[in-house]
Amino acid sequence: MLFGKKKRHLARLLVVEDEPLVAFENEHFLSDEGYEVMATVDSVAHAVRVIASRTPLDLVLADIHLADGSGIDVARAAADRGIPVLFVTGQSPGEAAAFAAGCLSKPYHQRDLLLAIEAIEAVVRGETPRRLPPQFRLFDKAA
Repeated sequence: MLFGKKKRHLARLLVVEDEPLVAFENEHFLSDEGYEVMATVDSVAHAVRVIASRTPLDLVLADIHLADGSGIDVARAAADRGIPVLFVTGQSPGEAAAFAAGCLSKPYHQRDLLLAIEAIEAVVRGETPRRLPPQFRLFDKAA
């Protein structure tokens, strides 16, 4: 197909967000964009269980500050399975770069979330990202 979309490498997502409205908006927006949201959870404990369950995941979107702990623990569990992580948070701690592919700072526009995921996917495919949203940092771990 000449003008078809590229096959996504990061199609199955886990959303880890404890703000219900943000979680709901992200899940529905990403589903509408053709991503398969495998689960949307609001705690470190639940996220780690989903990751450990061998649910097929290509990318984890995680807030850093969760009610029962840190998204860094989610990222460590994902890293153990070789799953890249995009932190979606108000403030990214310094150690986030050691465990994640990138960080998108809140607040953000939905199109910026899509661009951040596409940037990480480009790196996974061995390509240079076309465009980075203004409040997104791509970490060296991803590149």
